[in-house]
Amino acid sequence: MHTAHRIAIVAIVVASGMTPHASWAQQTVNATLLSDSIQLETHNVKAGRVTLDIRNDASNTMTHELVVLKTDLADNALPVGKGQVLEHKLKKIGEVEDIAPGKSKRASFTLAPGHYALICNKPGHYAMGMHTALVVTP
Repeated sequence: MHTAHRIAIVAIVVASGMTPHASWAQQTVNATLLSDSIQLETHNVKAGRVTLDIRNDASNTMTHELVVLKTDLADNALPVGKGQVLEHKLKKIGEVEDIAPGKSKRASFTLAPGHYALICNKPGHYAMGMHTALVVTP
């Protein structure tokens, strides 16, 4: 009976959407890579572990990547040289490379509060519009 009681409590907690501690919560953001843009399901998340579920649109003929940069600059105002964002001048959190058309990849990052730019940094892709902003709140 004691085990059944614990299972019932866990089921109630899960069904209600409660988590024992806020830092245990994990968020997932769907990102779609198009030929000239990055579309996010949401542009605002809470600080903590964030999983990016990244899909390169099947109608897209180009392989893309998704680079996560922490910056106070607008996503369309990053430093560029020779057709690529100068990642070494920014705080790079991580990246997911070589996502082929019609394919998906996932990656998780621990994000602190602040502003982030998500970009494709394949040559010329940033200039084509492959960038977007993500705001992380406390």
